Amino acid sequence: MLRIGFDAKQLFNNFTGPGNYSRTLLKNLTDYFPDNAYFLYTDKVVKNEETHFFLNSAFYNVQMPKGQPGLLWRNFGIKREMRKHKLQLFHGLDHELPVGLPHLGVKSVVTIHDLSFLRFPDHYAFWKRRIRTVRTRHACEQADRIVAISEHTKRELMHFYDLPAEKISVIYQSCHERYMQEKPNKTRAAVRKRYQLPANYMLSVGSITQRKNLLGVVKALALLPEAERLPLVVVGRGGAYRRVVQNYIESKGLKPWVQFVEVAFDDLPAVYQSADLFVYPSLYEGFGIPVLEALFSQVPVLTSNTSSLPEAGGPGAHLVDPTSPAAIADGMKRLLTDEPYRTDLVQKGYAHAQQFRGEALTDQMMKLYQELIGEEDLVPEAIT
Repeated sequence: MLRIGFDAKQLFNNFTGPGNYSRTLLKNLTDYFPDNAYFLYTDKVVKNEETHFFLNSAFYNVQMPKGQPGLLWRNFGIKREMRKHKLQLFHGLDHELPVGLPHLGVKSVVTIHDLSFLRFPDHYAFWKRRIRTVRTRHACEQADRIVAISEHTKRELMHFYDLPAEKISVIYQSCHERYMQEKPNKTRAAVRKRYQLPANYMLSVGSITQRKNLLGVVKALALLPEAERLPLVVVGRGGAYRRVVQNYIESKGLKPWVQFVEVAFDDLPAVYQSADLFVYPSLYEGFGIPVLEALFSQVPVLTSNTSSLPEAGGPGAHLVDPTSPAAIADGMKRLLTDEPYRTDLVQKGYAHAQQFRGEALTDQMMKLYQELIGEEDLVPEAIT
C-alpha cells in the first residue's frame, strides 16, 4: 500500500479545468487502485454535488488546518501533517508545492496545466500573474517530476523555464465518465425544456475569459447570414470580458441569437449531446477538456489550430485560426451544412477520444508514482 498526498484546493473549490482535472484523477485512482491511502489537503471546502463524493468516501482522508491561516498552513503547516501521515509522495495538482518539501524525504510531483500567464500576460492582473509565475517556477524547480497535460505544455515548460525533457512526463487528462454515457432522447428533451434551449443550436462551454475567445465566436456568428445561423448557447461564467461580449451582441442585434445559461453538472452531458455543433476556438489551452467532452458526446467540434487543441481534437476536429472570425464563420457554415463531413468528423473524433479513457491514463500516473517511490511491489495491479 502506498501513502500519497494531494494538494486538493482546486478539487474542492474550482469547478472548471484544474478542479475537473483533480476530481477526475482522484476518482480514477480509487477506481483502479483502491488499496492505497489517499490524503487530500485543502484549506477550505465548497460543499456541492461535485465535492460530496470526496467528503463522504472512505477512500479519502481529507485534511484541513486547525486554527492556522490557510496560506501559512498550505506552505508550512501542511508538512507536519505529511510527517504524521507518513507520506511517501505528494502530488501538487495545480502548479504548486509546499515550501521546503525536499527536506521531508517525500517524493514530489507537480502538474502544470498551461503557461498562459506567460504567453498572454496582459490577460492577467499584475499580482495574479506574479504569484502564478513565482509558484510555478518554484514547483518546477523543487519537484522530482513534472506532469504536463499535453505535449504542447511540455514544450512550453522547456521554452520558458529551460527544463530538461527527461524531468517532464506527459500524461493526458481524462474527463468525467458522465460524458461517456449516451443520454436517452427523453432525457435530452427534458433537459432542453428545463433550460428553455432551442431545438437546434451551437454550443460553447467554458469560462468566459479573453483567452477563451467567445467574442471571436460571436463575431463569426454576426458574419453568417441569418438563414445560415443557428442560435448559440453559452455555458460558463465571466465578469468584465463577458460584459464586453454582451455589449457587442447588443450592438450587432444578436441578442435573439445568443443564450447564456447556467447548467447543473449532471445535465451538461445532455446539453452537449443535443447540440448540432460545439465551438471552442480558444486562443490558448494546456489541453482543452471541453473538446474531449464534446468528442465523447459525438458532436462535431470546431476548435483552434494552435497550442494543445490539435492534440485534444485530433482527426475529429475542424481546426481554424482563432484570431479570424471569418475562418470561424466558414467552419461553422461547413459543419452545419456538409452532412458527410460532419459524420466523418464525429466518427473520427469518438475513436480519437478512446485513448483518453480513465483506466489507461490512471495506470500511467500510478507507474510514475511507483517509479519515484521505488516500491512497485507494494502497489496492487489496476482493476480490470
